Amino acid sequence: MKTLSVIIPVYNEEKTIAQVIKRVFLQEIGEWEKQVIVVDDGSTDGTDNQLQIANNQFPDIKIVRHERNLGKGAAIRTGLKQATGDLVVIQDADLEYDPKDWLKMIKELQNNPGLVAVYGSRELNPERKGYWFFVLGVRILAKLITFLYGAEITDPYTCYKLFQADFLKRLDLKSNGFEIEAEITCKALRAGGKIKEVPISYFPRSFSQGKKIKTKDGLRGILTIIKLSF
Repeated sequence: MKTLSVIIPVYNEEKTIAQVIKRVFLQEIGEWEKQVIVVDDGSTDGTDNQLQIANNQFPDIKIVRHERNLGKGAAIRTGLKQATGDLVVIQDADLEYDPKDWLKMIKELQNNPGLVAVYGSRELNPERKGYWFFVLGVRILAKLITFLYGAEITDPYTCYKLFQADFLKRLDLKSNGFEIEAEITCKALRAGGKIKEVPISYFPRSFSQGKKIKTKDGLRGILTIIKLSF
């Protein structure tokens, strides 16, 4: 039986984390088993209590905690050290992404043995939603990657990156913040990895609901893309 490792980085998501975990565990992915790893990145709200409640309902969750907030990248890297599955996917702790999209991503990877990853692209969805300035920012980052790395990626900052686990672990990731999204993509392309994208659903939340990524994170992404191209 093959296993999909699901890494859920979480920081101050007491309102959504329990529902996300429930969705993750209840999502059917064919013959695949799931390993669910939650990395609590130093949450200071009621996230810890919600994780305890979810753990009682789903005892198979592996929960790892950072003593202080280090960033999404650091949480992903911590989760990756715990991952033992054949494939790895990242799942945000809000409700913007739906695990129902995993199955078509897995099938795409299985049907194309030359691929190292399948990305769930928000850009390929004709009903693309999101703040216009974030949509524009993603498109700028995508164009920069296409120009510098010679591979057309429409949505490098998508949460849904499904990777062959052994390949992802070899990338030696270093980023702590949201620039981890750029680092993963650029290092994968530099290593000769082939990435395919499939359209996914996306339900953006507002800043009042807890959206955390900021303009400065996009600028750090640009610097990361340029730095890694050398």
